[in-house]
Amino acid sequence: MKERLQKLISQAGVCSRRAAEALLAGGCVRVNGEVASLGDKADFAADVIEVDGRVLHPPAEQVYLMLHKPRGYVTTLSDEKGRPTSASLVADCGRRVYPVGRLDMDSEGLLLFTDDGALMQSLIHPKYEINKTYTVNVNGFTDYTIEILSAMCDLEGERICPPQVSVLHRTGQRAELSVTIHEGKNRQVRRMCAAAGLEVTRLCRVAEGGLLLGTLMPGRWRYLTKEEIKSLKGEG
Repeated sequence: MKERLQKLISQAGVCSRRAAEALLAGGCVRVNGEVASLGDKADFAADVIEVDGRVLHPPAEQVYLMLHKPRGYVTTLSDEKGRPTSASLVADCGRRVYPVGRLDMDSEGLLLFTDDGALMQSLIHPKYEINKTYTVNVNGFTDYTIEILSAMCDLEGERICPPQVSVLHRTGQRAELSVTIHEGKNRQVRRMCAAAGLEVTRLCRVAEGGLLLGTLMPGRWRYLTKEEIKSLKGEG
């Protein structure tokens, strides 16, 4: 069955659909020797699809895994500054997989990797509003902190959905919070805390889209279960 080329390129694990559209617009994709255009369709079984001269093949069983990213690792496949990357921690999975979204260098916790470009796109696109929950240790906590954070709907001029915030532990002005957000804007939780007058001393993502970090140790990874994959895809 013929499908749009950007979908097939994504399924082959080359890149996301959006990036595939850029490849098509740039004339980097050929079907049966002819330069393809955005909107063209093809079939792995009947057509020869090439990206930058490399022939694509139907995807094998796709890989889905969860890493507990430690502090000090950047969420990129490579880093021009020579900093350690989260991708290096999952290199032994035997496949080229890509991080789904980001965790900044000073943050830790649940980070998904996959070669399923279509799923990546659905998880990172703002319209899908995948819930992400963080445990956040802060200084500067007051009796009004929860009220301020929970009512936050604007972040430096950007509209956000008010987060769900609760106190896990508190000792004076130090507290451990549970914060659930929906958009995942760049450094969103840190920026929210700064706007509320808080200093973040530790930030760990503990859940995303129904997945739980659980007892997975920093620097370790595991494959997702079939049930977890179905849940991410909205099939469960």
